[in-house]
Amino acid sequence: MSAKHAERIVIVGGGVAGWMTASYLKAVRGESVEVTLVAGGTADGHEDGEGDEASLGDLGEFFDTLQLAEDDWMPACDATYKLAVRFQDFSRPRHHFYLPFEQTREAGGFPLTEWWPRIGPSGRFDRDCFVAAWLCDAGRGPHPLTGPPPTGTMPAAPYGYHVDAAALARRLSRYALERGVRHLADDVVDVALDERGGIAHVRTAGREAVTGDLFVDCTGTRALLLGQALRVPFVSYQDTLPGDSVVTLRVPADMKAHGIAPYTAVTAQAAGWTWSIPLAGRIGTGYVYARAYCTPQEAEHTLREAAGPEAAGVPATHTPLACGRSLQAWKHNCVAVGAAAGRVEPLEATGISFVHHALERLVRHLPATRGDASGDAMAAGRDDYNPATARELDAARDFLTLHYLGAARGHTQFWRDAQTCEPPRALAAHLAHRREHPAGAPPHPAGLPRHAYTSILLGTGALAPHPPAALALADERPARREFAAVKERARALVRALPTQYDYVSRISA
Repeated sequence: MSAKHAERIVIVGGGVAGWMTASYLKAVRGESVEVTLVAGGTADGHEDGEGDEASLGDLGEFFDTLQLAEDDWMPACDATYKLAVRFQDFSRPRHHFYLPFEQTREAGGFPLTEWWPRIGPSGRFDRDCFVAAWLCDAGRGPHPLTGPPPTGTMPAAPYGYHVDAAALARRLSRYALERGVRHLADDVVDVALDERGGIAHVRTAGREAVTGDLFVDCTGTRALLLGQALRVPFVSYQDTLPGDSVVTLRVPADMKAHGIAPYTAVTAQAAGWTWSIPLAGRIGTGYVYARAYCTPQEAEHTLREAAGPEAAGVPATHTPLACGRSLQAWKHNCVAVGAAAGRVEPLEATGISFVHHALERLVRHLPATRGDASGDAMAAGRDDYNPATARELDAARDFLTLHYLGAARGHTQFWRDAQTCEPPRALAAHLAHRREHPAGAPPHPAGLPRHAYTSILLGTGALAPHPPAALALADERPARREFAAVKERARALVRALPTQYDYVSRISA
């Protein structure tokens, strides 16, 4: 890199990943970087069938970095709040539970989720342990009608977002272009390498050669730079994440009549699972399935039945789903962000949040002095960025595999096979350890709460955790007080907070 802070950064690919990258780099590095984004078509063109996105609970930090208030971007992106994921039919028909972003309370040094199998006051661990479960059941949002609380104060419960991906790309493109990002609306048709094996320039269909110090691959699973040009191998997760195909629908809906649920709903189906993402003006829904157990036509029929009569006549989009990661996310002067680095099934909606996490890592590892492009600083950045990215994606794979292994449903061959697959080594070790030492949890993807493993095991049913043996000697009274406190606070918030529809309508007015 010839100038401080990787002066010339070339982003190939638009969509959410590309425009998040451009916006974040300008917000953090300002005038010290020259950012060019090369993507064919319009600024909101997107990769890999992006439609609707749900985030993890820490995406608000991305918008804080950009200094974009929620009412500055949410209405333009049809966005709503997400307090939790609601899992339906994973344990038995017509049963559901929530995995919220809220951290669990503790008593005697143990979280309530570990007390619950011993002295849980009801049959719903999520409502006994989390305020957010009550808010979800009541359709409440996290803020009063007076608006988001001042910076530094806590909402009623931690939250992520549901967003229209194309609309978010448009909003972020405007942000980036206003701050000097150059958008070259053309397709990359050739990638030229230098004598060291790095990227010298990319050439567009219009014959322009675009040079840079650092190239960011945001081309989705095509991985045009990292995979095709630099030939970085792909590590598949298909052995434990069986979904290999997706069908989606964008369903127009009367959201006033429906109400806007403050959660992403995920429902077990015969050959996979469906999701429902409630936006301010419609519902985004999809079915992740395995083609060995279900044809695309059968999958679309299942999805339309789940979506209801409003989906009649709505065109369906069918796309393949390849879960896995690049063996290296950063090679030479090329770094991948988003699906070009890796992806997992969207069971916990990690995609948009993993872009944010990747950008946090990237700006920490960009060389800070002139001449560092081929020196120790660049090498050190790669040496830290690559294992960190691999750990995050592998941890997500392990956690999602737990959803299949833990599901008590065995009603179809798909689920029977999914539950008998050999788990990844780290997950197998953790499950074996839990049988002897139930307390504790393995590394989990950033943006998910520490109770995530225990909550999935409690909710899915097949591998229900046992309470730590030490609880037999512990005083139960503090835990009973905490369970009572959850119920008291939840009832008060349900009375005080507006429905999500009422709040979103107010900020969109």
